[in-house]
Amino acid sequence: MWARGCGVRLRRVAETGRAPVGLVIDGEPATALAGDTLLTAVLTNGRQLRVSEFGDGARAGFCLMGACQDCWVYTEDGDRLRACSTPVAEGMRIVTKGATWPRLG
Repeated sequence: MWARGCGVRLRRVAETGRAPVGLVIDGEPATALAGDTLLTAVLTNGRQLRVSEFGDGARAGFCLMGACQDCWVYTEDGDRLRACSTPVAEGMRIVTKGATWPRLG
């Protein structure tokens, strides 16, 4: 599992009855719940959202409303998504490690 050995940043304590949603994070299977954002999915499966491309360490999101630009993740196809405001969908394939700058056009 993706989070094995590294613990998780968030632990779900409520709303556990929602339908599970399967996705892939950095090549490893992960599970979220219907209605979760990508930020919630990543942090309930691992310790960090991503590593800053500017060298200032691990990031876990900041403003939680899409304004700060701290939560960008990528799809395996190279599209960039804001993790704090993008809902999970079955079969999503997300990259948080080693991603290169995405297509901006």
